[in-house]
Amino acid sequence: MGDCSNSKLLPMCDSGEAPFDARRYSKLVHDNVHGNIYLDKQALNFIDTEQFQRLRELKQLGLAYMVYPGAVHSRFEHSLGVYWLASDAVHRLKTYQGQELGIESFDVQTVKLAGLLHDVGHGPFSHLFEREFLPRVRGGIKWSHEDMSLKMIDYIVDENSIDIDSGTLKKVKEMIVASEAGKSVSSKEKQFLYDIVANGRNGIDVDKFDYIERDTRACGLRCNFQFQRLMETMRVIDNEICYRAKEYLTIHKLFSTRADLHRTVYTHPKMKAIEFMVVDALIKANDHLEIDSYIDEPAKYWMLDDTIVKTIEASTHQDLEESRNLIRRIRRRDIYQYCNEFTVPKENLEHFKNVTAQDIICSQNSDAHLNEEDVIVTNIKIDLASGRNNPLERVSFFQDYDSFEKFHIKEDCVSQLLPTCYQDLIVRVYARDPKLTKTYGKKTQVHGISEKKRRLKYNDN
Repeated sequence: MGDCSNSKLLPMCDSGEAPFDARRYSKLVHDNVHGNIYLDKQALNFIDTEQFQRLRELKQLGLAYMVYPGAVHSRFEHSLGVYWLASDAVHRLKTYQGQELGIESFDVQTVKLAGLLHDVGHGPFSHLFEREFLPRVRGGIKWSHEDMSLKMIDYIVDENSIDIDSGTLKKVKEMIVASEAGKSVSSKEKQFLYDIVANGRNGIDVDKFDYIERDTRACGLRCNFQFQRLMETMRVIDNEICYRAKEYLTIHKLFSTRADLHRTVYTHPKMKAIEFMVVDALIKANDHLEIDSYIDEPAKYWMLDDTIVKTIEASTHQDLEESRNLIRRIRRRDIYQYCNEFTVPKENLEHFKNVTAQDIICSQNSDAHLNEEDVIVTNIKIDLASGRNNPLERVSFFQDYDSFEKFHIKEDCVSQLLPTCYQDLIVRVYARDPKLTKTYGKKTQVHGISEKKRRLKYNDN
């Protein structure tokens, strides 16, 4: 991003003023997704700290760049993007309904800061750290990057003596965890403000707007979803952000595009194989580096980022030899073997029990000689953000700008081409040693390596 401002900032104007007035006192940077972004002084107080700059060392898509070379964007630019979209959303509401809704400067500033700081507690390698690594080294621990973001915000404020009142800080943190566990803070005054950054009510928020647009661009994919249409037509009715009825299919594209990204990028079979190798490397290095201890103190946590792999790779310590070897295998593309996958039929989804490595071992012939540690099994759920339910059932609509009533729309009133099933459950099997590759299930391997290619690879080794 390019800095187009003067080195000295003029005093910040009131954040609730018209956006064009506020821009005179803001720093201008250029984002490859949203164009010009204006950062006010309060935002810069957080951005220009070592703790926030750490986000530059966290790739937004973790290890996806090993499959999609362009996916090297970071949590830093994503956070600026969410800040900008949150600012745009709350200013639109203030412009058109500000007097009716009682939106004040205080509200505008808190929404913007919530967008900026929502990922400041994120761990390395996208969600791998909290979903794969921590559960294996600290079994039973309940830890989320959203909760860590709250601790990091307090630490940043204290460590850098940022002048911000406690009321603003409290509301910013509430907005960040508003969607945690799928529960919205419905008892809060001006609840619609809590739905802008992390929407626990129906999942439509500016965080998704930014990462869907940013991730598809970085991976060279097409994005048919236009978040601008929703930003321009949203309206608050009964303390809830609602959308014009004609935007039903636009919202459906939001959730279907997200599901497509999960299938083709976030859970790509080869990328997951590399993730499992990194997890194994981190676990083997944990006794020596005490990686899991970083989550105990924000003062240590802000120094943990994706470069931990380079730290392991560059070390000559004997205790890290196994971890180094795994990372070197990744560099040479000698990755865990993706064996096969099985998509659970929709009629079996409700009562399907997750498959384990032990299940795979027991299903093999007696001469297979496989151990549980030889096999990795992952049960992947891909849905439209509402499990097996239609996410649009939770979205409220209005007919036109002259109406003041909100309502829900049944899918069969819109199109008969919309899906009748809203979740996939995919069982995938990997082998840590490619020589032990076995086929599981009857489904033909989708992304398998041809026998000719595999023979050439093994002969070279």
